[in-house]
Amino acid sequence: MKALVMEEPRRAVVKEVPEPKAGPGEVVIRVARVGICGTDFHIFEGEFLSPYPLIPGHEFSGTIHEIGEGVEGFREGDRVTADPSLFCGKCVYCLTNRGNQCAEWGALGNTVDGSMAELVAVPVRNVVKIPDDMSFATGAFIEPIACGVHAMNRLRLQVGQSVLLFGAGAMGQQLVQALARAGAGRLTVVDVSDNKLELARSLGATETVNAGSIGSLSGQRFDVVVDATGLPAVIELAMAHLGRTATYLQFGVTPKDVRIQLNPFDLYHNDWTILGSMAINYTFLPAFEWVKEGRIALEPLVSKVISLEETPEFLARPKDPELLKIQIKL
Repeated sequence: MKALVMEEPRRAVVKEVPEPKAGPGEVVIRVARVGICGTDFHIFEGEFLSPYPLIPGHEFSGTIHEIGEGVEGFREGDRVTADPSLFCGKCVYCLTNRGNQCAEWGALGNTVDGSMAELVAVPVRNVVKIPDDMSFATGAFIEPIACGVHAMNRLRLQVGQSVLLFGAGAMGQQLVQALARAGAGRLTVVDVSDNKLELARSLGATETVNAGSIGSLSGQRFDVVVDATGLPAVIELAMAHLGRTATYLQFGVTPKDVRIQLNPFDLYHNDWTILGSMAINYTFLPAFEWVKEGRIALEPLVSKVISLEETPEFLARPKDPELLKIQIKL
C-alpha cells in the first residue's frame, strides 16, 4: 500500500509499505480523509516525541476494510472514525481518568504508524461509526474537536468571563465556537490574518485584533487567556494580559525544548491558574456527539484538499498564514 513515511526529521516520502493486518481486537480501516495537524508539522521538524521512521496521521475517517478475531458490532464497509489514543488502561493515570497522562502513552500517528496511508490498523475499542449523512471530511474533524473538548473541560469557563485567544487557525476557530457556546462574555481573538479574524467574528468572537495592532490591547487584562499558536514569543505576550485571579490555558503545541520567562511573584500575587491541555482524555465520544448534532461549524474550516503525493512538499513549505485545515484525500 501507499503511505507517507517520515524517515527522519524534515524527510517525508510517499512509498510502498506492507499492509497492516487486523490482529485480535483490531480492525483495519481504509482511509478516506486525513487532517494535517500542527503536531504533524512538529513531527516533520523533529520537535515532538515521535520515533522515526513513522507514518503520521491521527485525525481521520474511512471504512472498515478487515475485521480481526473477537471483534463484534462492526462489519466490512462500515463508515467510521477513531480515537488515536493508545492508553495502557492499567497505570495509576489511566485508572483515575487521566489517560492522556498514561505512563505508557501512545497514539496512532504520533508514536506508532498512523493514517497517512491507504490502510491503518486500530484497536476496535477506539472505533466509532459515523452516520451516513456525515461526510468523511467532517468525520476526520472529530479528533481535533475532542482535543478542544478536553481543553474546555480543563478550563471550566464561568459564564460572562472575558477571554483573550491568540491564534485563529483551524483549532482556534473551533475554540472560538466552544468558548462562545460555553458562555464567554467578551471574546477577543488575535491573529496575523484579517481573513481568519473575519471568520472568527462570524463564529462568535466579539472583538478581533490583527497581531500588527496588538498595541491596542496594551494594559488590558482578561479573566481567561488562551494560546492556540504554540509560539514562545506569543505565549509570553499572552501572559502579559492575565488579570487578577485569571486562568491561562496552553493549548497550542510548542517545540518540546523551548523556554519562556514568567515572573513567579506575579503568579503568586495575582492568584493565577496555569493549565495545560494535552491531546484527548476520554473526550472522543463527547466530541462525536457535538459534531453529530451540528454544534460546531466545520465545513468553513477546510481550506484545501490535497493528495498523499502532494503532502511531503506541503509539509516542507513555509506555513501559509491564510490556510486553516488541510485535509488529505485518499
